[in-house]
Amino acid sequence: MEEKLAIDNVAQAFCQATKATLEKAIGRKVDYVRTIQNIPRVSIRPDLGCFVQFAGDYHGLVALTFSAEAALGLYRSYMLGMGMPAEELASEASTAEVVDTIGEITNQIMGRAMRMIEAKYDLNAYFGQPKALHLSNGISLVPESSSSNSMMADENSVFENRRIVFKFEEARFYLEIAMERIEFLKLAK
Repeated sequence: MEEKLAIDNVAQAFCQATKATLEKAIGRKVDYVRTIQNIPRVSIRPDLGCFVQFAGDYHGLVALTFSAEAALGLYRSYMLGMGMPAEELASEASTAEVVDTIGEITNQIMGRAMRMIEAKYDLNAYFGQPKALHLSNGISLVPESSSSNSMMADENSVFENRRIVFKFEEARFYLEIAMERIEFLKLAK
């Protein structure tokens, strides 16, 4: 039997949740590439990043990274869809309005993904308030582990990390996930 790590199931849920949430929020097509990448660590990079940790029946961290162009494009489409006049919208990705909007969109993506995972696997997790930042340098992130001996374990053996590439118009943005190395195994009732 081929090993299927929980992170791969969770990554698929995040693909679907991100696409559905953004398409509803901005009224435009958003897609993801068909390849999920196995990466050594989760990072947020310039220009705008947002991250949030989740915990409960399974534990991990999600981070989104946007170029200035992608963040501004999502922000403008989101706000115009809510009826804001174009002349009142921010024109720079570094403004608080854009950063806050990316945080709110991340919150919506997290909620949808957590509901999808609970419906499919009967496992529950909660998440905190997403933290969105305008960045000039990249930051690597490592979630807290629920393992009591995690301080002694090698980081790469405790966590699995994945990257999903999304496409919005001409821009790309990235969703990265870190989770403890676990499997979801169904029990017969």
